[in-house]
Amino acid sequence: MPGREEKTGKLSRCFRYYREIIVIKVAVSGASGRMGQEVLKTVLNAEDTELCAAIDFYNEGQDVGTLLGTGPQGVQITSDLAEALATSGADVLVDFTRPQSVAANTITALQAGVRPVVGTTGMSREDFEQVVDLAQKKRLGCVIAPNFAIGALLMIKFAAEAAKYLPHVEIIEKHHDQKLDAPSGTAVKTAEAILEQRGEFKQGLDVEEEKIEGARGGKMPGGLRIHSVRLPGFVAHQEVIFGGVGQTLTIRHDSISRESFMSGVLLAVRAVMRLEGVVYGLENLLFE
Repeated sequence: MPGREEKTGKLSRCFRYYREIIVIKVAVSGASGRMGQEVLKTVLNAEDTELCAAIDFYNEGQDVGTLLGTGPQGVQITSDLAEALATSGADVLVDFTRPQSVAANTITALQAGVRPVVGTTGMSREDFEQVVDLAQKKRLGCVIAPNFAIGALLMIKFAAEAAKYLPHVEIIEKHHDQKLDAPSGTAVKTAEAILEQRGEFKQGLDVEEEKIEGARGGKMPGGLRIHSVRLPGFVAHQEVIFGGVGQTLTIRHDSISRESFMSGVLLAVRAVMRLEGVVYGLENLLFE
């Protein structure tokens, strides 16, 4: 019969082995950006993730610890995504870059056998379909999420429910002035969820006179309007305004800091390891 110390030693070794096999090696694309830096800190601090690569054209050759002010971390920023994925042994690529590069980055990751978690919005429908096809062929998980904040996902869910009873609705979204695409992916996702729930419905006048082009915002099917604001000082904010006879209802979400997105990023990084194919929208993981 094995003694107590022998049993304890075996359990300890098993526990260490278990912890080792569940650690997810994460590469971060767009590492020098504000969202990228927040992801770097999150991956470094989480117990079940390991930062294995950081990709960006800015600060190339710099240790990520210098960028974050944490001291050396042993991971240098590189501009070559394909090489970084090939040499780092990455399991997952988290991408917060730009609309012009997100599709190519996602495809590069899938071709390398790496599972993408994409927070960059602005991917075209054609690129999205190409990513879907490639992920299916490779049998790799891929998460594409317009918003990683749990509160924002709840906002979309509540808005879709409210649209059944108050179908007249407009969306106002506000972001920092460095955001390139408009409307935001979150606003589009919200509009899609509302349109799916309210069905055939037409709001507003057939003809409206805009004294300044675009004053009424972008028009979705059925007359739903989206208005985009871009100003310094904002992070990510959205309100969905419903109008009814003698009343209005506003559902609003505010991301005060980029930390609000990190619990969702970690959720996606962990979930993508067990997925095959593309999941669009973190709500499909959160509310599954």
